[in-house]
Amino acid sequence: CPRWEEEKKEDGVKWTQLEHRGPYFAPLYEPLPDDVQFYYNGQPLKLSLATEEIATFYAKMLDHEYTTKEIFQNNFFNDWRKEMTLEEQKIIKKLDKCDFREIHQYFVDKSEARKALPKEEKQKLKEEADKIQEEYGYCILDGHREKIGNFKMEPPGLFRGRGNHPKMGMLKKRIMPEDVVINCSKDSKIPEPPEGHKWKEVRFDNTVTWLASWTENIQNTLKYIMLNPSSKLKGEKDWQKYEVARGLKDVVHKIRAQYQADWKSKEMMKRQRAVALYFIDKLALRAGNEKEEGETADTVGCCSLRVEHIKLHPELDGQEHVVEFDFLGKDSIRYYNKVSVEKMVFKNLQLFMKNKDPTDDLFDRLNTSIVNKHLQSLMDGLTAKVFRTYNASITLQEQLKALTSSEGNVAEKLLSYNRANRAVAILCNHQRSTPKTFEKSMQILQTKIDAKKKQVEEAQQELEKAEDEFKDTKDAKAEANVEKKKKLLKRLEEQLAKLNVQATDKEENKQIALGTSKLNYLDPRISIAWCKKFGVPIEKIYNKTQREKFAWAIDMADEDFEF
Repeated sequence: CPRWEEEKKEDGVKWTQLEHRGPYFAPLYEPLPDDVQFYYNGQPLKLSLATEEIATFYAKMLDHEYTTKEIFQNNFFNDWRKEMTLEEQKIIKKLDKCDFREIHQYFVDKSEARKALPKEEKQKLKEEADKIQEEYGYCILDGHREKIGNFKMEPPGLFRGRGNHPKMGMLKKRIMPEDVVINCSKDSKIPEPPEGHKWKEVRFDNTVTWLASWTENIQNTLKYIMLNPSSKLKGEKDWQKYEVARGLKDVVHKIRAQYQADWKSKEMMKRQRAVALYFIDKLALRAGNEKEEGETADTVGCCSLRVEHIKLHPELDGQEHVVEFDFLGKDSIRYYNKVSVEKMVFKNLQLFMKNKDPTDDLFDRLNTSIVNKHLQSLMDGLTAKVFRTYNASITLQEQLKALTSSEGNVAEKLLSYNRANRAVAILCNHQRSTPKTFEKSMQILQTKIDAKKKQVEEAQQELEKAEDEFKDTKDAKAEANVEKKKKLLKRLEEQLAKLNVQATDKEENKQIALGTSKLNYLDPRISIAWCKKFGVPIEKIYNKTQREKFAWAIDMADEDFEF
C-alpha cells in the first residue's frame, strides 16, 4: 500500500527511526583577485577579508532594484560598518562614496564564464552537485529512504524580505555548526560536524519532523531543515490539511448562520468576532497573529486591523455599504480592496470605530486565539486558516466547472485552468511585481506570432494555388497536393491559436503569483481530477517536483473527485 496509508503511530509520535548526515554548509569565502578593487572616494582601498566579503554581497546586487532603496542602503551600511576594522571605520563613512562597480563586473563575468563552459565541464559540475545531493540530500525515516528538502545551509548575504520590509539590506550572518541543533533517533549514527567544529546540541525528539534547526539573526526566528514535500510525513500532513478543509463544507452554512445572528448580539466581543469571521470567510483574510513590539514590519491581519486601515463609504461607485481596506499584510504585501458588505456588518463597523483614534484596534475585544477557540468548538481541527484553504479550493472547483469547455484544445483548457487559478490568487491577494523580463519575453512571443501569421498567409496562398491547379487538371496527384496543403494550413492555424492563447495568458498573469495558492491552498485532487476528466496531461499543471509532492493525490483522485 502507498506510504501515506501505512499504519499510524500513537498520538504525537512522528517517527521511530531517523538517520541523516546533517546539513551541508556553505563554502567559505574566497577572496577577490588582486586586480579586482574596491574604491572609496575615487581611491582604491584594500579591505580586510570580513569587510570585503560583505562588500561582495552588495556588489552582486548593484543591478537590482533593492540597492536603489534608501532603507536597504541604510541597513546594509549600518551592518557593514559594524563588521569593519577600526581603521576601515575611520575611512569608510558614506555609502555614496563607495564604488563597487569593479567587484560587480567581476561577478557578472564569472557568471557569464560559467554559462559558457563546455558541455563536459558543465557535466563535471553537475556530477559534483549530484554527489553532494546523494550524500546529504537523503535520510532514512522508518526504513524508507526519504528526500530532504533544504539540506544546504543558506550562505551569508543581505536580507531582502518581501514588499517594503523595514529590515531589508541587513546582514544575514554565516551559520556555523555551533549554531545548529541536530535531531535524529538515539540508535542512529549521529551526524559528524565539520572538522574542528561541534553541534550546538543533539536531540532525539520523535514528536517533531525537523532534522536540524538554528536561529537566524535578522528576525530571530527558528529555521529548520525539513523533509522534502514528496516525503511520507509531508504527504500525510498535506492530505490531512485538505481533509479538514473538506470537512468544513458540511458545517460552513451553520457557521455562517451563527456569525450572521451574532452581528446583533448584546455582547460586543461576540459582535466583533462575528464581523471578523465574516471577513476571514468572505475575503479570505488571514487571521493576523499578535507580534512582539518591533519584531517585524508593521503588518496586520484581520484581528489586528486598526481603525486607520479601513474607510467606510455608505455609497461608492454605485454600490452601498462599501468598506475600503488598505493595509500591509503578510510579507509586507499591500492589501487594497473596496468591498460592498452586508448592511449589519457596515453598521457594526461604524460602532467599532466610534470615539476611536486612527491607531486604535478595530477589534479591541478580540485576538486570534479567541477566534480559533470559538471555531474549534464548532468543528474539530477548525482554525481561521482552514477557511482560506476551503474558500480557495472551492473557488477553483467552481471556476473550473464554469470556464472549461470540453470542445477546446489543450492550450485553451490550460488558459481556463490558469484563469480559475487566477481567481483564487486574487481572492488570496497573491501579488507579484511585473517581472523584469516581461516586456522582453512578450516581444519575443509577439515576433513568433507575427512570423506564424506570415506562415499562415503563405499556406493559404499555397492552398488556393493547389486548388486552382486541381480544378484545371482534375489530376489525382493535384488532389493529394490539395489535401496536403489543407493539413499544413490547419496545423499552422492551430499553432498560431496556441501562441495567441499563450500571449493572453502571459498578459493576464503578469502581476499575479499563481504558485503560492497552487502549492499551499488548493487541494491538488481538484486539479488532477480536472486533468483526467478533460484529457490534459498532469505535467502541464504540475512540474516533476510538484508531482512528487502531490503523489498521494495523483494516486487517490479519479475524474469524479469532488472537493
